[in-house]
Amino acid sequence: MLRKIKRSLVVALCCTAIGAGLAGCESDAMDDWDPLAGTEKADGEKKADGEKKADLIDGTQKIKIEGKSVNVSCAGDAAEGRPVVVLLHGAGDGVDKLAALQKTLSGRNRVCSYDRLGSGASDQPDDPQTFASSGKVLTGVLDRVAGEAPVVLAGHSLGGLIAARYAPEHKDRVKGLVLMDATPSTMSADIRKAIPASAKGPAAELRAQNLAVFAGQNPEKLVVPDGKVQSAGDIPVEVIKHGKPYLAALPTYGPKLEKAWSAGQRAWLALSTSSKLTTAEKSEHYIYVDQPEVAVKAIESVAALAG
Repeated sequence: MLRKIKRSLVVALCCTAIGAGLAGCESDAMDDWDPLAGTEKADGEKKADGEKKADLIDGTQKIKIEGKSVNVSCAGDAAEGRPVVVLLHGAGDGVDKLAALQKTLSGRNRVCSYDRLGSGASDQPDDPQTFASSGKVLTGVLDRVAGEAPVVLAGHSLGGLIAARYAPEHKDRVKGLVLMDATPSTMSADIRKAIPASAKGPAAELRAQNLAVFAGQNPEKLVVPDGKVQSAGDIPVEVIKHGKPYLAALPTYGPKLEKAWSAGQRAWLALSTSSKLTTAEKSEHYIYVDQPEVAVKAIESVAALAG
């Protein structure tokens, strides 16, 4: 039983909430890494500015950004006055995990997703990544999927953290945010406080694994430093936190982790003067899988306000 609890927490905090592939993360946690099935199109030549709209991606396609191949998927038609919704997956996931959510949303929106470098069918990064370098890739994706149109970023877990760090620096483009159980901005410090260095057994392993992941020992080679929540102005922001306290399963230190995670979700409200917090009562970490209707409602609401 203790092994099962330890493994589920590693999957939650390390392999999905923060990163994956670290020694100690069990291999079957990586089974769902196949890219979204679809016909892959060859990279197209860049068209003139006046033809940008015609150059927007449709379906699944690999594009070159910063010299790397990035797997992108888009569905649905852009409606006048509506932003393009861009979904950002959690660590250890990819566009395949978001496929059902993307399909549902595409009935009323243009919706896109992409595999970050080191994930899914995209290239591996050559060097350690930072929020700045991963942001350049995101900008390149937005150029190809949205053109000049405004966007709403909807991120899960690590994808939520990336979206929240990106938006304040790109207020001209990002007009709304939905954070689905996003990794808190102070998670490294939170883990150190919740699980002391003197901890033994599964808790000590969990602590060491997650801190190593934050230092860049993950497939994306993304270094994840703690940081303050910056303001993105008054854009609509909806933060969705899980309602089932699965982190509390870790003996002794679990309740502290759960409390820190909840505090981290509330902290994201500082992103905007027009933010709200929603709890997905029946969900663990994968809110858009456990309660997809909650995720869809939030994204539709933010997209409507951002339009």
